Amino acid sequence: MAEDSDDGWRNRIVKLLQILGPLLALVVVAIGFAIADQIWGQGRFIEMRNFRVVLSVTAPVAVAALGMTLIIIAGGIDLSAGTASMLSATVLAYALSHEFSVPIAMLLTLGTGAICGLSNGLLIAILRIPPFIVTLGTMTIFLGIAKRLAGGSTVFVAKDQMPGWLSNLSSTMPPDWLGMVPNIASGVWFALLVACVVAAFLRLSKFGRHLFAIGSNEATARLCGINVPVTKILIYVLAGLLISLAGVYSLSIVKMANPVEGIGRELKFIAAVVIGGGSLSGGRGSVLGTLAGATIMGVIASGCDQLGISNSTQDIMIGVIIIAAVTLDQYRRQRQERT
Repeated sequence: MAEDSDDGWRNRIVKLLQILGPLLALVVVAIGFAIADQIWGQGRFIEMRNFRVVLSVTAPVAVAALGMTLIIIAGGIDLSAGTASMLSATVLAYALSHEFSVPIAMLLTLGTGAICGLSNGLLIAILRIPPFIVTLGTMTIFLGIAKRLAGGSTVFVAKDQMPGWLSNLSSTMPPDWLGMVPNIASGVWFALLVACVVAAFLRLSKFGRHLFAIGSNEATARLCGINVPVTKILIYVLAGLLISLAGVYSLSIVKMANPVEGIGRELKFIAAVVIGGGSLSGGRGSVLGTLAGATIMGVIASGCDQLGISNSTQDIMIGVIIIAAVTLDQYRRQRQERT
């Protein structure tokens, strides 16, 4: 009985560390850069303005990474997320620059993301083609469509064609809301709202439980009566909607859409999930971990900028963290298989 009790406590501690691990890593990284900036930098890392910048930069990555979280939990992957997000941004920029109404422009943008996700889901679920291969192909397809829509160039949106809420979505100096809400960009609050909805969806809905079941063991999930093909299609559609929102953020930041900028962006979305404790083997992932993973990358980028560290070094640091996170995940899985 004593051994069973010890095993129970040990399992609870392991689960608690899995949940809080990414948050602890975020705290350690932030404190490390804060100390380094005080010693070798100009002490601006801990300023409120830098805090707002980090959150504004993190928000679009976090929203798209939440969509990637759904896919990875179900044992899939989406390499087309970067170009799909920029295709959505290009559609929004094209619609606004051609004086479409804002509601119509947003419907077209979200519809673009949903169609991209639907295309991936249908190919993966019905034709049973591996997600890696499907999304590798659709990555270039979405890029090509965006280039055609943009006329092989960049789509600019004039200042008077941008609605005020879109211009302020990723502002690093947003207006103070009646002195009651900290003047943090509205896009950050929206990202937190989306995170709460996704977390509730994963933990409280039957569909959310189906995601974990499919990612853990697809064959067993099918035997339990879960309609795996339909579930996979819906997963990619929902993820596509969230990924299209990242395109909206992108337009709010630079006020233009360049389809080529989507290349490689999907790696940030995947990295946020992996750093946050998600397993590329499927069956595990969390909203809190993904938010922490996205913020860690934002803190690293900001800290390196404050210290004058080159972008190449930033990429190396994030790559090392990703490899460490995947190695830890493999170690956990091997331990579970042995026990």
